[in-house]
Amino acid sequence: MAVETEYPNQTMVSYFFLEGLMYTAEHPALFFLLFLLIYSITVTGNLLILITVGSDPHLCSPMYHFLGHLSFLDACLSTVTVPKVMAGLLTLDGKMISFEGCAVQLYCFHFLASTECFLYTIMAYDRYLAICQPLQYPVSMNRQMCSGLAGITWAIGAVHSAIHTSLTFHLLYCGPHHIAYFFCDIPSVLRLACADTTINEIVILANIGIVAAGCLILIVISYAFIVAAVLGIHTAKGRQRAFSTCTAHLTVVLLYYMPPVCIYLKPRSSGAGAGAPAVFYTMVTPMLNPFIYTLRNKEVKQTLRKVLCQGSQKSLAGIPAP
Repeated sequence: MAVETEYPNQTMVSYFFLEGLMYTAEHPALFFLLFLLIYSITVTGNLLILITVGSDPHLCSPMYHFLGHLSFLDACLSTVTVPKVMAGLLTLDGKMISFEGCAVQLYCFHFLASTECFLYTIMAYDRYLAICQPLQYPVSMNRQMCSGLAGITWAIGAVHSAIHTSLTFHLLYCGPHHIAYFFCDIPSVLRLACADTTINEIVILANIGIVAAGCLILIVISYAFIVAAVLGIHTAKGRQRAFSTCTAHLTVVLLYYMPPVCIYLKPRSSGAGAGAPAVFYTMVTPMLNPFIYTLRNKEVKQTLRKVLCQGSQKSLAGIPAP
């Protein structure tokens, strides 16, 4: 157990205790197996998407380029939270996390989550160009532009997370140790600060609120133009294909955006009970993304079958799969 260090006239904590999700303590073995299944499906599904997109030269369009980034983000986002939850279900020590470890987890989570938020906006813009401006699309969204937009989302996400992490952990934490949540997140950590957190809460509302609302507004505007353009397509097959592609993205966006709104717009209401909506965008959405995109996409399904068939044939022949 970490030793507490002295801070001027007060004791600064060197570790925190994650209380976890409500009701999981009653049946730890059952929930451990459940989270293990969710995590396994998430990592396997998203890795298969990455392999599928990277192995087929036909899947080199901007949409699949961004889908590869999304799959990588989902696998990492789940890895930041789920293994620690599982460790807390096995032992009491598994619920403990050092002060530095808590800061790293908070930074990584917000880095990945905010990057994903910006990526959804870019993906909506990509669909807008593809459907509303098809003649200009190959020029407007070329390989260099795709790489640049993806790089910008990662860079902004890193800066965005660094701001919130530094603002959160520059405060004094002198006790208690218990975080009423299943991972280190801003609202739950701020509740333990031995200082006024008004400025931090204002920054949460202003920064996260403006960023999330801005991205969501841009996505809605993009899809308003997309719907108008799709309704103008004369063939039923063309309308169905356009709607199929956009519906998958819109479904993921709704699953991703709604829970954080409930959490970050009311920082003081966070606690063990607030973990329920957070489970959706930390565990459920990353698990569902591969299914949502593959089940509605013929090209990805065909390539995925080829990859799986090639892998099984090489395994049967004793040749290691690439």
